[in-house]
Amino acid sequence: MTQAPTPTADTVRRLVRTLLKDGADNAAGPEIRPVAEGGGHSTWWVGPRHVLRLALDREASARLRRELRLRDLVRPHLPVTVPTSIAHGEWAPGLTYTLDTRIPGGTAGDHDVSALGEDDLAGLLSGLRAVPVRQAETLGVPRTAPRSLGALRRMAVHAAERLGGADEFDTVRMAQLTRPAAAQLAAQSGSAVLVHHALRGEHLVVSADGRVRGVLDWTDAVVGDPAEDIAGLALAVGSGAAVRAATLAGYGARPCLRGLWLARCDTVIRLADLLEGRGDSPLPLLRAQLRHAWEAILLERVTELREDDADEEL
Repeated sequence: MTQAPTPTADTVRRLVRTLLKDGADNAAGPEIRPVAEGGGHSTWWVGPRHVLRLALDREASARLRRELRLRDLVRPHLPVTVPTSIAHGEWAPGLTYTLDTRIPGGTAGDHDVSALGEDDLAGLLSGLRAVPVRQAETLGVPRTAPRSLGALRRMAVHAAERLGGADEFDTVRMAQLTRPAAAQLAAQSGSAVLVHHALRGEHLVVSADGRVRGVLDWTDAVVGDPAEDIAGLALAVGSGAAVRAATLAGYGARPCLRGLWLARCDTVIRLADLLEGRGDSPLPLLRAQLRHAWEAILLERVTELREDDADEEL
């Protein structure tokens, strides 16, 4: 099996010179520097206005090509900016690249989301809900089954006990999610929508005034459970802001609470795994996500889950 090439600054510089006229005219070319955050591809800043993303294997290449088509599909439905590709192709045999316009702003880790920013997030969730599912699937976006909150709860209970022993978490907090409550928060059939599925802080472009200006990296998009994006926002901007945005987008208490508990269980499990030598996420990031997910919100105090409501559509 042929070893995939590893992109270097020289690789990126040579490619950029063929793509940007100012790079071709200037012997030095635009400034090239790697982006610290990353996913399944190598990402580089190219001067002040562009971002170059390089897929590192054939699977990532397929997802990147799909993303280019998906961004065109979702763009008319969203109130926030989706990156535009000004050039795309192969940087090595079978390996894809896209040179995108850079959306001005920082990340959700750099700037707090304001009340108007929560409106932007509500528009994002509403827009995703409005994207025709059949068209997304035609582009190759996969459909995924909802996760079992009951199974996730069982793993989180054990993880919380381990965190409690390390003085990282108060295990009593997990008692808020009982087995019956987890069952009542199961996703219902017919609720699948287009889900970004990676609404992490580094994928939300936030301006200094707290407005959400753009959403990056659509390679993990699926057709599935909308609570997954609510959970992602809970980790990125806090449970309060995530639930307020989801409520403004028209989601009821059940999908909001499901997203909240998906986020809470995930953070407990991931932090416990990292402290036991599994996982590679930065410890400060996981601790911050734990704090965000476990913010107390009013919805929990005013919502009673009754067994006779369990069959209602989420």
